Amino acid sequence: MLPRYLTVKGYGENEIIIQKSRFIAYIDRAETEEEAQEFIQKIKKQNWDATHNCSAYLIGEQDHIQKANDDGEPSGTAGVPILEVLKKKKLKDTVVVITRYFGGIKLGAGGLIRAYGKATSEGLAATGIVERKLMAIMHTTIDYTLLGKVENELRSSIYTIKDIHYQDKVEIEAYVEENQTESFTAWMVELTNGQGETRQGETLYQEEAYEG
Repeated sequence: MLPRYLTVKGYGENEIIIQKSRFIAYIDRAETEEEAQEFIQKIKKQNWDATHNCSAYLIGEQDHIQKANDDGEPSGTAGVPILEVLKKKKLKDTVVVITRYFGGIKLGAGGLIRAYGKATSEGLAATGIVERKLMAIMHTTIDYTLLGKVENELRSSIYTIKDIHYQDKVEIEAYVEENQTESFTAWMVELTNGQGETRQGETLYQEEAYEG
């Protein structure tokens, strides 16, 4: 699992007009090729009367699945420009369909490449990009006498408190990036003078908006 990566926030759409042609971007997250293909077919069915429904997707930790489809536009003028935007923005697990309703003015190869690239970029901006970070949930058990000190230090640190359980002792759960678990544990030992007990729990991805 990657320690961190960029992807889209979720489903989004955005429309722009270029030389009287409507370019509508439909964007979603897809973690498998099947999900990407299902999304593309859904948009094509929804926009069955469109001139073109061009698409591209990028899937996998190492981007091992990459596909681009021009759907009738001149070869290399639609699907590839869409895919190139995804690569340039370093996105993963993302599928894009750009639906075009022809407005009567031909754009030429260069114009089409720019139009599909722009429609993709603006569609992504409207949808939003997130950074997913692999986080470990660290459980630290301490006496109540240490709670104030440990909680205050945590709240002013780079770590985020997930929960606090008040039982015989206090258990504080904190989100810690997976590559920082050892330094977090050492910090807790120092903070509690060795009186706390820290263990690593499950790992999961946390998402936060990415402005880039």
